[in-house]
Amino acid sequence: MPWFLYLIECSDGSVYTGIATDVQARFDKHCNGTGARYTRSRKPVRLLASFELTDRSSALRAEYRVKRLAPMQKWELATGTRTLESVLPAAIEAEAADQEQT
Repeated sequence: MPWFLYLIECSDGSVYTGIATDVQARFDKHCNGTGARYTRSRKPVRLLASFELTDRSSALRAEYRVKRLAPMQKWELATGTRTLESVLPAAIEAEAADQEQT
């Protein structure tokens, strides 16, 4: 089952990063206040982007890397000026490539 890394724009201009198997359902939870604590105080405005990953483990590692980015770098990722692959370590990229071949 694929997992997704997603980016949400919040009302204060920040970018929230999370993972889910159903991005729209998770975004709806953030919007109605049952999502993460971060989005309860900074209301979600819109879903900026989502990226499919092969499994939960890959999604968690990608989320960790993206959360460490500077705010401007997260915006670059959301707008497509930066790729997710440029953020991930080579091990995750190699694992994703191996799983694509099988």
